Amino acid sequence: PGTPEEKVEADHRSVYVGNVDYGGSAEELEAHFSRCGEVHRLTILCDKFSGHPKGYAYIEFATKGSVQAAQELDQSLFRGRVIKVLPKRTNFPGISSTDRGGLQGHPGSRGAPFPLSGLQGRPRLRPRGQNRARGKFSPWFSPY
Repeated sequence: PGTPEEKVEADHRSVYVGNVDYGGSAEELEAHFSRCGEVHRLTILCDKFSGHPKGYAYIEFATKGSVQAAQELDQSLFRGRVIKVLPKRTNFPGISSTDRGGLQGHPGSRGAPFPLSGLQGRPRLRPRGQNRARGKFSPWFSPY
């Protein structure tokens, strides 16, 4: 799928399969879901460093009706493990489930490499340990 519309349409024909046995192959998983409809593409995700499977997969079917049939296999056994089958969600650019909000790029936010002190415009590095001075005459104190 090339265009964003094609990707969204492919997501509507796809399911997420969780708790997949690490030794399971794509052929075995395809055989397990073959009664739901024609499997267009099957992806078992693997760790990029070790190459070992992560334990979940995505299955894209030829038709949208196959997704409903595949969801009926939720809580079924695959190689001795109870698998989880859910419709695949569509990821939209710029929207994250882990985004905590806040001001992106604002000095002092997580996005900035160093927090900048109020008026100086230079990185504020605080000393650690017992030598940390507190109070209004401290070089590290800024009321702003």
